[in-house]
Amino acid sequence: MTDHPCLAGLPLVLGGNVFGWTADEAASFAVLDRFYEGGGRMIDTAQGYSDWVPGHQGGESETMIGRWLAKSGVRAEMRIGTKTGMHGETGDLRPERVAAELDRSLERLGTDYIDLYYAHRDDTATPQDEVAAGFDALVESGVVRETGASNFTLARLASLNEAAHRAGTRRFTVLQNEYNLVSRDEYGADLQAYCLTHGIAMLPFYGLASGFLTGKYRERSDLAGQARGGGIGPLLERGRPVLDAMDAVAAETGAALGSIALAWLAAQPGIAAPIASARTPAQLDIQFEAATLELSPDQLSRLTAAGL
Repeated sequence: MTDHPCLAGLPLVLGGNVFGWTADEAASFAVLDRFYEGGGRMIDTAQGYSDWVPGHQGGESETMIGRWLAKSGVRAEMRIGTKTGMHGETGDLRPERVAAELDRSLERLGTDYIDLYYAHRDDTATPQDEVAAGFDALVESGVVRETGASNFTLARLASLNEAAHRAGTRRFTVLQNEYNLVSRDEYGADLQAYCLTHGIAMLPFYGLASGFLTGKYRERSDLAGQARGGGIGPLLERGRPVLDAMDAVAAETGAALGSIALAWLAAQPGIAAPIASARTPAQLDIQFEAATLELSPDQLSRLTAAGL
């Protein structure tokens, strides 16, 4: 695990994509309350969450988190990460659009600064020196503390930071790509090496592979009525060796499968903390267990090999 200033409290990040989607206000507040009470201090969201739901426009997650921050009065203790440009559309990362979307995010979140602001997806139509300058200006103004990139390839992340270096602006110091025991292509060895060399912290999303790595989806019948069933279906066969290896480690440690998945992530080079969401307070049990679970080198090696 890599220490990083964007984190506070436990080495966990609570994914906010479910807030305002599969978790209503009462459920969202209950999860956020328990996360805070358990020592969690960083929440991840995005301006686009949850615009894929019929009738939603995006911003529902930020709005829900903002209401909770106002109710709880703990904004100063929390780290909030949000993103702009979820769909990677042309011009999404133009400085003026990034700044305008940030203003909307700040309003929904009810705060005057963002701890970590991401480019959610690459925008190949906007010159990277303009992207770097636009995000840097937000840090200079004090409304953003740190900048990150999400869903970026090695080539594009490296060229973005090279553009920032040439212009004398801030580098992007956090990466958020998909990475877990069954999906590792988006944080491959070359990208991992680059991040380690340049001090870029990785906060991987889908740490539990949409719930597959909790072990509750083993047969196609288990997917009935699940909002994320379509994404889990392809893992049922491909991911079976991983579940088998996790079952063995669970028998040895007594830990839940989801905790094992997150502990494996946390042990990988360059990982600052895994991101995982929860629809109910009880689902946070695996995150809290993962924060203190230490897997042996042999267990880590077996888990790694099972997903190759």
